[in-house]
Amino acid sequence: MADVAAHAEEPEDRTASALHDVRPGSLLVSSIELVEPTFRRTVIYIIEHNDAGSLGVVINRPSETAVQNVLPDWSELAAKPRALYVGGPVKRDSALCLATLRTGASIDGVAGLRRVDGRVVMVDLDSDPADIEPYVEGVRIFAGYSGWTFGQLEGELDREDWIVLSALASDVIGPPRVDLWAQVLRRQPMPLALLASHPIDVERN
Repeated sequence: MADVAAHAEEPEDRTASALHDVRPGSLLVSSIELVEPTFRRTVIYIIEHNDAGSLGVVINRPSETAVQNVLPDWSELAAKPRALYVGGPVKRDSALCLATLRTGASIDGVAGLRRVDGRVVMVDLDSDPADIEPYVEGVRIFAGYSGWTFGQLEGELDREDWIVLSALASDVIGPPRVDLWAQVLRRQPMPLALLASHPIDVERN
């Protein structure tokens, strides 16, 4: 997948747990009981959700690889830390790109950009970055993605592996060195916000 990829108005965050609340623009925040290393303390941004299944990217797992080393033409547009992010375990050899639109930007008729939700768009990496730059605040490029076949995500939600929340456009290209998992939970109503203080390593506490 060489393409893929967001707040005129930011949505109010809300809590949800049922599958019908999952939609493009939702966040899947891993529960404290989900300790499998691939998804422990992860935040997944949902790009597609339909009868065929669901697709998203982990937005809080920067890798040690610089965008400059993989897709140098996109390095200047990449949000800091300008690293390739690990989007998930599926097709790690493919690159997906999300971007946040500048406030008020219209992408009607703009080739290479497809709206996901609000100010978040998918970017076709075969596009010329110079054509994309006027419309976006920055891009985030992901190696691989996270995917579920029909019914698979529903089963994980039934097990309470994930907390379904609304995303803010700023979540997608947020600043480096921020614990996004805790930040997203902290802005939720009580008692959900209490989970933000859950220790990273329980055995050390």
